[in-house]
Amino acid sequence: MKKKSLRRLIIGLSLTLVIGGGFAGAVLSKTVRLNHPKGVVGADISSYQGDADWDKLSRNMDFVFVKATEGSSFIDEKFIYNFTGARNAGLYAGAYHFFSFDSSGSSQAENFIAALEETWLTDGMLPPVIDVEPYGEYLKHPKSADEVIPELKDMIDSLEEKYGVKPVIYCTGSSYRLYKTGFEGCLLWERNVYFRPFHNDWTFWQYTDTEELDGYNGDEKYIDMNFFNGSIKELDKLCISMK
Repeated sequence: MKKKSLRRLIIGLSLTLVIGGGFAGAVLSKTVRLNHPKGVVGADISSYQGDADWDKLSRNMDFVFVKATEGSSFIDEKFIYNFTGARNAGLYAGAYHFFSFDSSGSSQAENFIAALEETWLTDGMLPPVIDVEPYGEYLKHPKSADEVIPELKDMIDSLEEKYGVKPVIYCTGSSYRLYKTGFEGCLLWERNVYFRPFHNDWTFWQYTDTEELDGYNGDEKYIDMNFFNGSIKELDKLCISMK
């Protein structure tokens, strides 16, 4: 009896490990998605999604953040089209800048602000966003906080001076750990496509990067989706006034 019980236990544990490992693999490969938040949801979009039909896209979201710029000179080719299209479709809309570790914060702010001003639609937009995440060589060898934070603060200060609010900071788990002391006073938009963020500092949460919606035709078939940690009324209060 003891041998049979032991054998059953070993078989049970083995099956548990196999099933658990398969489930974990499915989660990591995004075949199975654990994140299904209910409430105020939105997307973020760039030229990778190609031409967007905002009448269609707006039916599946409450807000959107549109890519505007990178570094000190790059402007997303679809920025004005996407930003004006989203605003005209009645969505709460904001814009984001991809932060470069190789350019000064002040020059990046100038690039971002110039792109925003070209829309003539900054009044009523969501706060501007700085996307801070490692890329390229900095994935394995990130720049130190001492190097990054002063430039980031310069950009934050420039945007606050122009628009009267601190920008939102988009961050990954690694950039949060590395540079969070530079995010002081800013709302956080955190990426975690597997689980809910592990802390409670966030206001926006990018919960998946594998959503498929009708309304765009770019090379990238997926679109990122996000959750706002509040009500529509609270989202409305975040919109800036330039009057």
